Amino acid sequence: MQNTVTPTHCPYCALQCGMNLTPAADGTVEVGERADFPVNRGALCGKGRTAPAVLASGARLTSPLVRSADGALVPAGWDEALDRIAGGLARTRAERGADAVGVFGGGGLTNEKAYALGKFARVVLGTSQIDYNGRFCMSSAAAAGTKAFGLDRGLPFPLEDIPRTGCVILVGSNPAETMPPSLRYFTELRENGGTLIVVDPRRTRTAEQADLHLAPRPGTDLALALGMLHLVVAEGRVDERYVEERTAGWEEARAAAMAHWPEYVERITGVSVPELREAVRLFCAPEAAMVLTARGPEQQAKGTDTVGAWINLCLATGRAGRPLSGYGCLTGQGNGQGGREHGQKADQLPGYRRLTDPAARLHVAGVWGVDPDSLPGPGRSAYELLDALGTDVRALLLMGSNPVVSAPRAAHVEERIRSLDFLAVCDVVLSETAALADVVLPVTQWAEETGTTTNLEGRVLLRRRAVTPPDGVRGDLEVLHGLADRLGVEKGFPTEPEEVFEELRRASAGGPADYSGIDYRRLGEGNGVFWPCPAPGADGPPHPGTPRLFLDRFATGDGRARFAAVAHRPSAEEPDEAYPVLLTTGRVLAQYQSGAQTRRVAELNAAAPGPFVELHPRLAARLGAAEGDPLAVVSRRGRAVAPARITTGIRPDTVFMPFHWPGEGRANTLTNPALDPMSRMPEFKVCAVRVEVAR
Repeated sequence: MQNTVTPTHCPYCALQCGMNLTPAADGTVEVGERADFPVNRGALCGKGRTAPAVLASGARLTSPLVRSADGALVPAGWDEALDRIAGGLARTRAERGADAVGVFGGGGLTNEKAYALGKFARVVLGTSQIDYNGRFCMSSAAAAGTKAFGLDRGLPFPLEDIPRTGCVILVGSNPAETMPPSLRYFTELRENGGTLIVVDPRRTRTAEQADLHLAPRPGTDLALALGMLHLVVAEGRVDERYVEERTAGWEEARAAAMAHWPEYVERITGVSVPELREAVRLFCAPEAAMVLTARGPEQQAKGTDTVGAWINLCLATGRAGRPLSGYGCLTGQGNGQGGREHGQKADQLPGYRRLTDPAARLHVAGVWGVDPDSLPGPGRSAYELLDALGTDVRALLLMGSNPVVSAPRAAHVEERIRSLDFLAVCDVVLSETAALADVVLPVTQWAEETGTTTNLEGRVLLRRRAVTPPDGVRGDLEVLHGLADRLGVEKGFPTEPEEVFEELRRASAGGPADYSGIDYRRLGEGNGVFWPCPAPGADGPPHPGTPRLFLDRFATGDGRARFAAVAHRPSAEEPDEAYPVLLTTGRVLAQYQSGAQTRRVAELNAAAPGPFVELHPRLAARLGAAEGDPLAVVSRRGRAVAPARITTGIRPDTVFMPFHWPGEGRANTLTNPALDPMSRMPEFKVCAVRVEVAR
């Protein structure tokens, strides 16, 4: 190990907080503050501070594993493991066709890995069946943003703009627990005289900081946004000049909103008319304001329409494409933004190009040196791909995801994975999904490799290698190189991240997410570059990047933003006599996503040792449940059991479960895979359940 300080970035959420890493003499790695990085200004949450714990050999894989004749996973050499994977994929392709082979990626993969994985699927395997767990993150916001603005970037402005605006409506987000260093932006907003409105069925740590907390019934965020827009119109708060000059589709959207009068919205959401009026007043009073959404409104079978309704509120009041104003999405996974821009999504090519666009296919095929007609078309979305395992898709290569815990209707997904003819998993740890594989490859992680990520602001960052990986561990790029070579493609899959990024630059050039003006040297000298950043002309200066989008025009053909004419509709599964309670799910402070890594950190497990069921005292009284009693939560898809946590901070008609744990307390055993028709996002955030004390 080098005894030097390496500036790099946290492996967890989409803030991508800056940190300094210093290897110690005893083999551990110390985390230090990196105050110069503007996103977190030195602050780190517990997950970031303890991230090096997963680097220890006792917490992670250090040898390939293969399934033996007696069914056990046993250590093997790299050549044997790669030969087995190549053989399994090739055999399936030969017997059943290219689309019988699937690829499933992750929103934590670097840009280089995501790019190489998408290229591997389409060029080496020739399969259309590739998607990734980022489909479960912000695909509804991406669909709505693209529809409204012509371009999707999580935040169209830097985080530093938040404290300088006048009001923020934070919808279905709990950054105090999901990305704690970001909470300071909302604290500073209020210190500067601005107001914070939080929309959440629970009184979370973030909601406790708000000037106004609206607690709608889960699944009714769409009605709430439409009710607020109704009041904007009725109270004469529409910015008529802005609407006329910079938007299209207002008449249809206004007509849809006017059908959602306040008393009707109150009955649907449970949010009172006075609260609705106060929210509109606070939002419209200042000159500038923002709406920020997260998984709450997005992880619904009507998530695209719901986000579209919140965008409508911004457009009608002239709060988009203006300084310190706009709509933004708080991305969840570490590279959730970049991970979907460069080709591991079922319908996209690098540079955020559409796979169905002939010009896009021609450009990318030219970079890859293949015939555009050889590129497969769009494949299945994430849940649809998982649902097809063992039937249409018989072999799967999976990188950086743990769907046995993270997918909706998880017991069914686990059954589908078990039914595969062949499964290969690349991971840092033996996750619940990896434990089912025929071959498991131990791969490098954040501090052991160099690569780029793109944070929730659209800021492209350079993560630097700080330590040497253990013997027996290889990088994902090396894995793809080895597999491509065994499958007959000897060139086009370099193992050096910078070489891959140089090709990514060419492939993205001219696309919506244009990285062609960014290189490692530039990233190494600063604090990131915001895309789009096209390459300069022959004699021109470097493009500065684009911290703020849409100030002059939107990315549509005519430069105008598009309203969405949407109306409230029920959730895919409403409560009834058999399942009278609503379940919503989410995260807790000390764990992350499926918990595959954070559950291996002692300090984090001490803070959040296991699942629980959060419920209101009135519901607890009806059930005869006391604090800590085991509660069975039952949906049409299965049963989960976890201790009761009784609090007045949740609606009496709703229970909450965190989704970080496998086994008996697996929350996603219960969740509904009903899909949004546009984004193909499953309805994680609301389903009907019954709750009973588990005797």
